[in-house]
Amino acid sequence: MDFNDPMLALSSWIGQIGDFGLGLLWRFIHIVVTLCHIVSGIFEAVESYAISLGLIQKYSSTDIEKLKCLAVVVDIEAARDVSKVVELLEWLTTIGVKQVGLFDSQGLLKKSKDMILEMVPRSVLLQETGEKDTSGIALEFISSSDNKEAVVKAANILFQKYLKSRHPGKDEEGENVFTESHLNEALRVVGESVHVPDLLLVYGPVRSHLGFPAWRLRYTEIVHMGSLKYMRYGSLLKAIHKFTGVRQNYGKGLMVITESRDSNRNF
Repeated sequence: MDFNDPMLALSSWIGQIGDFGLGLLWRFIHIVVTLCHIVSGIFEAVESYAISLGLIQKYSSTDIEKLKCLAVVVDIEAARDVSKVVELLEWLTTIGVKQVGLFDSQGLLKKSKDMILEMVPRSVLLQETGEKDTSGIALEFISSSDNKEAVVKAANILFQKYLKSRHPGKDEEGENVFTESHLNEALRVVGESVHVPDLLLVYGPVRSHLGFPAWRLRYTEIVHMGSLKYMRYGSLLKAIHKFTGVRQNYGKGLMVITESRDSNRNF
């Protein structure tokens, strides 16, 4: 580059200043975001501590009856720490939650269910209680492999109904719409009782349901709670209180099957 040319020298100088300015701007934004994250974390910790001590009055009363079924998802590493899971269940029992589904993708908690049931006071298996209320907490242990065979069988039943609806009898009316009640009925036929959680609490490093069966999340509200290792009672109570304080408007779930008129296409 010929720096004897004033225009080239000026252009190079402006470019260097621009790069330096962008670098400073990036570092400034990074510092601001980091500080905001730290301040937010401190505020949440103080708020959680205040809630735990009962200093914030609005969290002192929670309409727990609105929460019929709660599901808790933990990542694989957290699932290995049974003591933290037991502590979480004890907190839920204190809050008054009656039905909890515990999920990890590999079924580690299911393998430890006898230990968990023994360590958590007044805990029973949900399958043993049926629909009856219990004085304690009813637990369901879920893994990624659960219910898949039942879902396939239920889908076959619905498909057979659809095939019959294509050629209805003389006094029958054809139907190609399946509602949630149809799905639940089909699952009951194959001997599978499905409990759809109202609220799903996720304890893990990422904002994801971590493999929880998506077909059981029809109207479920999902809340990411951070790491199970650093869980707080106040944050748990706040999440449940916030859910019970929101008016839930449920629509009617429909699964519509349409038949293609083109013989070269599949429905």
